[in-house]
This record gives sequence, structure tokens and C-alpha cells, in this order.
Amino acid sequence: MLQLLQSLFGGAKEGNYPESLVKEAIERAVDGTDPWLRGVSGYRKKLRPSVLKAIDHVVALVDALPPAIPVSLDRYSDEPLLRTCFMSRAEMQKVFGGERNMAAFLKGPGSDAPQIVALLAMEMQESVTLGAELSGEIIMRDVPQATVTFEFRNLMDPAATETETRRHLKRRAFDHLLSLALRRISTVKSERETLERHRMLLQSKLDLLQRAGWGFDGMVSADSMDSATVEENLSKIESQLMELGGDDRMLEVYLGIVSDVLGRPEEHLWSKRETIIVDRMGIRRTQATPDAPELNLDIFCNAEGRSLVMSLIALSGDELRGIAV
Repeated sequence: MLQLLQSLFGGAKEGNYPESLVKEAIERAVDGTDPWLRGVSGYRKKLRPSVLKAIDHVVALVDALPPAIPVSLDRYSDEPLLRTCFMSRAEMQKVFGGERNMAAFLKGPGSDAPQIVALLAMEMQESVTLGAELSGEIIMRDVPQATVTFEFRNLMDPAATETETRRHLKRRAFDHLLSLALRRISTVKSERETLERHRMLLQSKLDLLQRAGWGFDGMVSADSMDSATVEENLSKIESQLMELGGDDRMLEVYLGIVSDVLGRPEEHLWSKRETIIVDRMGIRRTQATPDAPELNLDIFCNAEGRSLVMSLIALSGDELRGIAV
């Protein structure tokens, strides 16, 4: 399936995919969420429109990334993004040399590639600190300063060509949508299990009240709910269970969740471009200078509030092999 999806994301034009590959993408959507969805009659037909929208979305999303930035460990100071993301050449070398995805790639078939393209993914974090600034000839202390740092730097989907890396990223973006759908399914299942447990407890309590004598609440301990309250709460629980769907409908509900996420991919995974100016100390500035260049960052965001700075980089295979741990 993986190879088929690579072909799907690599060679076809947006909105025009071979039927066999669309079917494989549908099966990946089911395998990536809940295989029991195959028990829903016509699941392929129901998922097809949403899967096509998701494919179109991730293709456009990844194709919009700028070309890979040529990176050389010996030219660390020449690239503003690298100077901002890494405190020194030594730190950059340590991160790249010890990155597990890159290490795995270098041990595989592509180990002798002259150039390796990968996605540099990072979390941008901002905080406010108090520092000193020079105003004319006066040093001002305890000035609030916005500091930017880049954490959790990973090299994803290394490959011998940029085209191949983009194929991997499209598959990764599609799979990320599936993970969001799976989390929603898991939440619904958890809610249903909680409601079922609550319903059983309330039913047990109602049974006790009835055995104590219906209508004679005085025979029950003072901290117990009366039968009317128990019945009211039980009714609320049953209503919520009905909204989630009966046992015979839950697979339809789960299929609907997958269809909803894939059918509205732009609401669950999107990109934006942000321009920032940061000096060598990681402090945000309002005007660009040689020591504080303007950076255009491509940021991928999801519906769960996570965001990652994404940048394609092209590295020398010889340099990487020389520093790999």
C-alpha cells in the first residue's frame, strides 16, 4: 500500500487520480482508523468523496512549500534560518548527526546518495523576559523582550531527491488527518463507555430504591437520590447514548467521523506563512538588520492547536555520513 500511495502523491495531477490508487487510499483510511468500518455497507462509496478532498488538500499543502534550502555545515553562518534555529555550527552538527530518521536513512539503500533532502520540523516557542537595551547612549534595564526559540528539531522523510521527500510528506500529511480522525473516534468511544458505566450505576441505584419501597423515600439514607432524580439522570444518560448512536449504528458514527475529517481537511490541517525578525540572541526585533534578518516561516497547524515550523533542506551526503553517530 505504501508504494501505491507514493505513486498517487507523486505522479498524478491534482483531482485526477487512477481509480486503483484511490481505492488503496480508501483502504488506508480504514486501516489507519478502525478496520471494523469495513462492516458498514458501501463504506468505499461513502468515503470516496472525502478521501479525494483529503488527497487534493495534502498535495496542494506540500507542493506549496518553497524549494529546499541548500545546507552546508561549513556555511552555517550564511543561512539566516539556520543561524536562528541553532545557536552554533556545533549544535547544528550535533542535531543533524544524531537525528534518528537520518541515521536510519544512512543505513538503508540511500546511504550513498550525494545529496539528501529532508524536512526540518521544529516547534517555535516564545516567551517574555527582562533584559537590557541601548537607547542612544543610555542602557535601559529590565526591559520586556520577546524571545524566540526553536525546540524539538527533527529531520523527517529524508530521501535522495526533493520529489521523493515531497511524496513522503504528502503521505505523512494524509496519515496525520487519519490520526486526528482516530483520536475523535477514541474520544467518542470513551464517552460512550463512561455513559454506559454511569447508566449501569444509576440503574443499580434505581433498583435499590425500588426494592426499598417505591414512593417511601424516607426509608432510604438521607444522602441518596430519590427515585425521581435517578430516573431523570438516567433519562439524560439514555438521551446522550441515543445521540451517539445505538450499538448497531456505532460503526456508521465512526465512519461519519472519518468522512467528516477527510472531507474538511482544511479545517483540520493547514499552513500559514509568518514573517519574524530575530537577532542572534533570539530576541524579536521590529526592524531587520544584518544581525537580525527577516525570516519567512512556513507553519503547519492542526485542529488540536499544535503547530510546527516546516522547511525543506538539502544536505550533503558526504557531510552527513561524516558526522552521523
